[in-house]
Amino acid sequence: MATPLDKSHHAPGEPVIPTINWGGLRALYVKEVRRFFKVQLQTIWAPAFSALLLLMVFSIAFGRGGNAVMGFPFATFAAPGLIMMAMLQNSFANASFSLMVGKMQGTIIDYLMPPLSNAELLAALAGAAITRALLVGVVVWLAMLLWPGGAVFPIHPLAVIWFAVGGAAMMAFFGVIVSIWAEKFDHNATITNFVVQPLSLLSGTFYSIEGLHGIFRAISHANPFFYVISGFRYGFLGQTDSPVLTGGILLLVIDIVLAAICYAMLRSGYKLKN
Repeated sequence: MATPLDKSHHAPGEPVIPTINWGGLRALYVKEVRRFFKVQLQTIWAPAFSALLLLMVFSIAFGRGGNAVMGFPFATFAAPGLIMMAMLQNSFANASFSLMVGKMQGTIIDYLMPPLSNAELLAALAGAAITRALLVGVVVWLAMLLWPGGAVFPIHPLAVIWFAVGGAAMMAFFGVIVSIWAEKFDHNATITNFVVQPLSLLSGTFYSIEGLHGIFRAISHANPFFYVISGFRYGFLGQTDSPVLTGGILLLVIDIVLAAICYAMLRSGYKLKN
């Protein structure tokens, strides 16, 4: 004799996960975080060492004779930019790796088969990349304390948080786009070497664009990295060479647009299911 289904069962066709699959999202996020933690010497500590070396070299080269930028010693001016630059690069590196390697190794099914929506998959991948970026940022900041003039402390914490998280999210979404598009390591390296690194180095990390003229200043204003680094520097130094509110709004718009592109690519199965 048929008995009614109890509350622990679901009728045929009734969704078992009606809203957000928090368990699955958390599991994928933890997996991605553990992946970069297994090689933390390379993914977290090495960027801090590289940033400290850059600060040392440029301070010796340009900081002699008491040279100041925007009224600050060179090391003090450059430190926030180097912290943010390391965060942007590592957020991209983390997000641009997972799906690409999954396609190359034939394990992409591990990302596509679990009961995760496209938004949940994107949130887990981007969340792990943002986590790595924030960890790198903290470690780089601690490393800067070892160099004279490199010790900087937040005076506008909300600006620091906004541009740190927003900038890391921007590169995480961009990394996911590249991870979907790329079919081999050469594709990833091309974007890293010819897009990410040039934009990082030409973002005003080591100089103020107030000293640029004509087309060079216009190019700097077209670089989204400039607004992220400038706003992040404002959070530490209280001064900036671009409107903080404009940069903050522009960063939010870029994040929304990139997230929408990621979602559309995942939903269409572009280079993932086709």
